[in-house]
Formats: sequence, C-alpha cells, structure tokens
Amino acid sequence: MIPQSLHNPPSITFSTPSPKRHRFPPSRRIRCDASSVSLEHKVGPQPGGLGPHTGRDPNVKKPEWLRQKAPQGERFQEIKGSLSHLKLNTVCEEAQCPNIGECWNGGGDGIATATIMLLGDTCTRGCRFCAVKTSRNPPPPDPMEPENTAKAIASWGVDYIVLTSVDRDDIPDGGSGHFAQTVKAMKNLKPEIMVECLTSDFRGDLKAVETLVHSGLDVFAHNIETVKRLQRIVRDPRAGYEQSLSVLKHAKQSKEGMITKTSIMLGLGESDDEVKQAMADLRAINVDILTFGQYLQPTPLHLTVKEYVTPEKFAFWKEYGESIGFRYVASGPLVRSSYRAGELFVQTMIREKAKNAGDCL
Repeated sequence: MIPQSLHNPPSITFSTPSPKRHRFPPSRRIRCDASSVSLEHKVGPQPGGLGPHTGRDPNVKKPEWLRQKAPQGERFQEIKGSLSHLKLNTVCEEAQCPNIGECWNGGGDGIATATIMLLGDTCTRGCRFCAVKTSRNPPPPDPMEPENTAKAIASWGVDYIVLTSVDRDDIPDGGSGHFAQTVKAMKNLKPEIMVECLTSDFRGDLKAVETLVHSGLDVFAHNIETVKRLQRIVRDPRAGYEQSLSVLKHAKQSKEGMITKTSIMLGLGESDDEVKQAMADLRAINVDILTFGQYLQPTPLHLTVKEYVTPEKFAFWKEYGESIGFRYVASGPLVRSSYRAGELFVQTMIREKAKNAGDCL
C-alpha cells in the first residue's frame, strides 16, 4: 500500500510483551478440538482453505489474557492525528489491534514503533492463517511509494520502523529492489531511524536477499511461521521450511553484524519437541531474535486454533530460547512478528557497533 496516496494507502501493523512466570499446569490449557467444529461454518471455497483444518468452534471463547485495554496516550493521539491528516489507513486501527497503544506510545522504553506494508495490499500466495486478499496478478507497485513512505515516516516522529509486504511472486526480484529503495529513502531523510525489514522468501532468490541486506537496514526478518511438520498445512506450497532457513542464513552471512529475526505462531497443533527442534535449527544459522505469539483465527475459513497457549507457557519459551543462545526472545499471547520485539536491544547493538567502528578508525 502506498503512503500519501488516496488510491493505495499504507498499512501498519503492531503487537505485546511476554509475561514472567513459566509453570504451565495442563489443566490451564484451553484446546479447540477440530472434530467438534460446527459444519455450518465451513463455507467456501475461499482463500484460507477449507477441510478438516478449518472452521470455528462457537463454544470456545478467547481466554482473558487475550483481552487488552483500549489504546490511549499522548504519542498515540499525535500519530493518530497525523495519520488522519495524511489520509492514511492502517490495518492496526481497522483490525483493532490490541498492541497499537503500546507500539505508538513507545512502551516502557519510550521507543515508538510503526509498521508499514509495501507493494500493495494483495498477495500472490494463499497461506491458510492469513486474511490478506490474494490474486495471481495484483496491481503493479507504485514507483513513488519508497519516497512517499519515507516522507510520511519522517513526519511521524517514530524511532523504529518495520517495513513488511505481501508476497509478490509476479515481480522478478520478489520486490526486493522496491524494499531497498524504501530503506535508502528513509535513511536519507532520517539517518538515525532504525529500520527492520520483515520480508518474504523472494522464492529463495539469494541475490534478492543480498540486495535488501546491503540497502542500509538494521534488522533482516523473515518468518518460518510454524514447525517443520506443519509447513504444508499452514503456509502456501511455494513457501517452505528449508527455503526460509536458507534465506535467514544467507542474510546473516551476506553482511558482517547483520541482525536476523524470525517468528513462530503457537496454537496450531505443534508439539514441544517440534518447537525445540525449530529453535535448534534457527540457532544453527545464528538467528539473533525470535518471537512467539498465539495464532488467532481471522475467520472461520482459516486454520482452526488447536490450543490457546497460556502466558506461563509463553514465558517458558522465552526462558528456554535465551538459555540456548538467542540474543533476544519476545514471547507472549499477543506478540506478533512486527511487534516491538527487541527495539531497545537492537538500538543498543547498533550503538555498540558504531562505537566499535569509531574506535577502529
């Protein structure tokens, strides 16, 4: 979506922190049995898929820990007013994202965060957890989007920007060049801003990965989404576990000091051993930051939630992840891949890297 354009306004997404206890008695787990899902909810066919993995159980309610207070705060109101003035629409407002207040206000560390979606609002893939609309031939990207995005962001006064996008398999480089132009435009206008790019897999095109890595971004993020066994159920067939690992590995190897990040959704039927194996695979390629969040079904046409994972279990995964070497783990029911995961950590790393570079001169 395109900033400062009445035809294709940009989308912004956000997400929350992890709790602290780590005991998780089985009695506190809430499970949704796919076999009990009412057949009347299985209409289609529609994007998102149907069959035994979809539908919604009307008797199961979201637990209390998934409920959030209404957003408020001075910074929140400033950004909200700016978005209205620029006539920009946001996914976070339209979808009533529970983390919008914390992200825009900056949370406890004062680092305000926003997430922009590039390359339009239509994806060429059809992952079964995602509500984004799909098409084989979406409209071409707006060539003015990189510049317009940079201008809009510079006016918001945020400290940390996450650039993400739909998958664009219809573009030769998957949109990598467009991403890179946007990063460069933002850094030209506001050199001190921290930029994270949450990317597609570019169909495994490692040259496209290199293009983005060398654009000036601070964090390269790409999500594996789920454990290896569930990849074909959860993601589009053009995505894959090994392909995603290859992208993350190449990003790390392409530039010294590059910070890499990924995310895993929980509640899709994964086992603890499968999660641990995925974490081991990610550590083997030196991924720095890992986020865990609860999968929430967008509509009855999407994958059924198999389990509402407790805050205590999320806290366990945070502790376990840090114990095996991840430099930062954000883990909580409402954490999302574009959540303000580790901005303070990233900021500290960047400053230390700059200081060390200065000392070497």
